[in-house]
Amino acid sequence: MKAQTKIQQTAFMLVALTLFFVLVGMFVVGFKFAGLKETVTDLDAENVRLLVSKLANSPEFSCEESFGSKIYCIDADKVMMLKEDISSYENFWGVANIEIRKLYPEVSRETICTLANYPECNIIRIISDEVVGFDTSVFISLCRKDIKNNRFYDKCEIAKLLVSYEKIQ
Repeated sequence: MKAQTKIQQTAFMLVALTLFFVLVGMFVVGFKFAGLKETVTDLDAENVRLLVSKLANSPEFSCEESFGSKIYCIDADKVMMLKEDISSYENFWGVANIEIRKLYPEVSRETICTLANYPECNIIRIISDEVVGFDTSVFISLCRKDIKNNRFYDKCEIAKLLVSYEKIQ
């Protein structure tokens, strides 16, 4: 009888110990996965920061040799043509919004660029979706060819390249 009681006590102790370790394991797993959503958001934000730098120097945007060798130089004429036929690039960069805003010289009111009012505008929206998320930006030179006194010259303005991405819900 005493031996049977000892075996039952040992069995209950093993079951209790197993339940304890299962609960501790569930707590540890829950704690590890609690920060997973924030980690994904942080990684997305870092990827967008890197993407902004890459975009400014990508062949679709950069001035290349047209305006001399410049980094963070975007060809405004090239971007306006890209804006008109953006359908093939919509999911290429994996972002929800790409926008270029001229900062200097200042303009009295914000005007979104179209082919009709270009270059007398200050906001070029390449991809434009309403997003609830984050945006990252970098200062750039926005250059284009202009004509004055029957001579072509390079006109560069200070602008900001903004890239937005959707926040994971």
